[in-house]
Amino acid sequence: MARDLPPMDPELSAALEEIPDEFLLANVVDFDDLPGTRDRMTQLMETMLAEAPERPGVESEDVVVPGPTGDEDLPLRVYRPVDAEGLLPCLYWIHGGGMVLGDLDQDDPTCERLVDEVGCVVVSVDYRLAPEHPYPAPVDDCYAGLEWVAGNAVDFDVDPSRIAIGGQSAGGGLSAAVALRARDEDDGPELCHQHLIYPMLDDRNATESSRQVTDVGIWDREMNVRAWEAYLGDLSGADDLPPYAAPGRLEDLSGLPPTYLDIGTHDVFRDETRAYAERLLGGGVETEFHLWPGAYHAYETFAPEARISRETWDARVNALERAFDE
Repeated sequence: MARDLPPMDPELSAALEEIPDEFLLANVVDFDDLPGTRDRMTQLMETMLAEAPERPGVESEDVVVPGPTGDEDLPLRVYRPVDAEGLLPCLYWIHGGGMVLGDLDQDDPTCERLVDEVGCVVVSVDYRLAPEHPYPAPVDDCYAGLEWVAGNAVDFDVDPSRIAIGGQSAGGGLSAAVALRARDEDDGPELCHQHLIYPMLDDRNATESSRQVTDVGIWDREMNVRAWEAYLGDLSGADDLPPYAAPGRLEDLSGLPPTYLDIGTHDVFRDETRAYAERLLGGGVETEFHLWPGAYHAYETFAPEARISRETWDARVNALERAFDE
């Protein structure tokens, strides 16, 4: 355990000790062999997905829409309640993976659970990954998918006035970037809410939590440094960055939709998430922020039955229900 951190939640600690070595990202991710890493991640995800509960009340379909230039295809997966009628709210979802890993399949359980418990449509986007496709490609892809959802909402029974954006880890950071771009662009898609789950926001790795969280094994400092380098190349840590490359650097967060954020005390992103919440509040944005004591990155995935994981899911679902009811 890294020094200077408070005690870990006992249930989460026990779950962490039981995770097989081959499931710890610290033992899986090799930034010098990302194709091999992606193959290993696919195999691990197949094992984890096989254990996910079935949700017969949720159906999904894959669609392909135009990418940011119109010359490439952008895969989306649309999840919806089986017996839904009328126009439903929609959560546009962006998967995690440090900008270098992940695909549509990995978040099937999360998206299905959100549909089941919130009663909304979820649209998940399969964006291009770094380092083969560094910034701005992932942001461009995610923004193009959001534009398509907003522009075609009624065609797949979505209420265009109730579209939210969200994601976990890198997906949370990309969600923040896309929300900022939607705010700034002429005729950008209107969002009713952003849902930032332990988001990856700041490439500088200069916070106290970045220095503290070095050996939990899920997503620690060294992995985060390498991921930002893969995403931004020589720009990582530079004084000036292009817009939306690292949302945690931006000072003006006014004009953004109401926002939910959560993070654990043992997460490398803890301090940048807290700082982002404070700047949202300073910009007049309605903001709900949860700092979960003793929790590490993706704890609710690795220890879903822990009390703090269940409380976390309740808070997230409640935030989305309020956002969609307003």
